[in-house]
Amino acid sequence: MKTTLNLPNRITVARLGLAVVFFVLLSQYSQRSPKPWMLDAAAVMFIVAAATDILDGYIARKRGLVTPLGRVLDPLVDKMLVCGAFILFVGPGFVDETGHNVTEFKAWMVVVIVGRELLVTGLRGFNESVGKELGASIHGKLKMWIQSVAAPTVLFIVAHENQWFSSEAATGAKTLLVWLTVAVTALSAVHYLVQSRHILEESAPA
Repeated sequence: MKTTLNLPNRITVARLGLAVVFFVLLSQYSQRSPKPWMLDAAAVMFIVAAATDILDGYIARKRGLVTPLGRVLDPLVDKMLVCGAFILFVGPGFVDETGHNVTEFKAWMVVVIVGRELLVTGLRGFNESVGKELGASIHGKLKMWIQSVAAPTVLFIVAHENQWFSSEAATGAKTLLVWLTVAVTALSAVHYLVQSRHILEESAPA
């Protein structure tokens, strides 16, 4: 018998707890009085949380423990973790004395990332309402992998800039990760729009 809070769902709930600790650490950080250990701890939290996402999905499929709660809760927690991370990246805590955001993220970039998640959630719900399934694609999985690498890597670089990295190397690496994340996220949104185009056209009024 399948229980609602089976092992995969408990792992998902644990990931939610990790996300909350991650958010608290980032919200307390200030680049004007930097504490590198806070960013290191937050990066590790993010990596562990991302790893549990792989683990709970594998267990659910392997043991036949997929539940309606899990199908809703798992992607919700993933979106909270990723969107929350990038929203905090453009917050005042990462602005230095010169007014520069050291993560190299811009507010409009975060709008693209969050907007993509809202768009895909809406498209998935719409597809399901007309009896179609809009499952995860290779584009969506690539997007998640890139985001999961970019977020903790940017945190590690910010924490140890001028210690492990030169200023030029750090800025270059962060800029590359930021633009790669935004580009892959935007492309995955376009893919889902194309995938849903026939359904949207069918539902349009004559």
